[in-house]
Amino acid sequence: MIVVHHLNNSRSQRILWLLEELGLEYEVKRYERDPKTMLAPPELKAVHPLGKSPVITDGELTLAESGAIIQYLTDTYDQNALAPAQGTAQRLEFIYWLHYAEGSAMSPLLLKLVFNRVESAPMPFFIKPVARGIAGKAKSSFIEPQIRQHLDYMNDHLAATGWFVGDEFTAADVQMSFPLEAAAARGGLDENWPHLIGYLRRIHERQAYQRALQRGGEYDILG
Repeated sequence: MIVVHHLNNSRSQRILWLLEELGLEYEVKRYERDPKTMLAPPELKAVHPLGKSPVITDGELTLAESGAIIQYLTDTYDQNALAPAQGTAQRLEFIYWLHYAEGSAMSPLLLKLVFNRVESAPMPFFIKPVARGIAGKAKSSFIEPQIRQHLDYMNDHLAATGWFVGDEFTAADVQMSFPLEAAAARGGLDENWPHLIGYLRRIHERQAYQRALQRGGEYDILG
């Protein structure tokens, strides 16, 4: 039995979604973030040394990292053609988006989150203007332009077919969902990027996506 070690409001939500798309039986073991620090509980370190989610166990296998989990699940269990065949050009494109999601798209979004917290963090009154000035400059001069560049890139890519690989939904779309949901929640993604907004609407309407939300519970990144 596949077990998903699921942290609320995290990347593990898309693993639940993929499992629903694949039609596989699985168990959800829930973990809750610390309400003050928003960090994962220490119990996750008993599953994987980094103590982060997603992590799955499948028999003797323990596997972390969303892209690796998605590739493992599609290579091992995919009966629904959610990944292109090995040795094809589309397979290479599929692997590209699995890596791009975390390696490129998420980086400026995470930086924006960090600098937003710097701006709002409690600190001595005489330091606050300096900290806010540095954070604001970093966001306006580097982080936000980077986010817009990536949004433009993804929006242009989706203009042709509406999906990231080929002209049909694949597991690459599952991987790409999280950075786009994060961008919509805190990265400025709006109707100025119509293909991305349309993409989010389409994936949110999928029955497997809705079932995964019911299994996973709280997912405030959508708000």
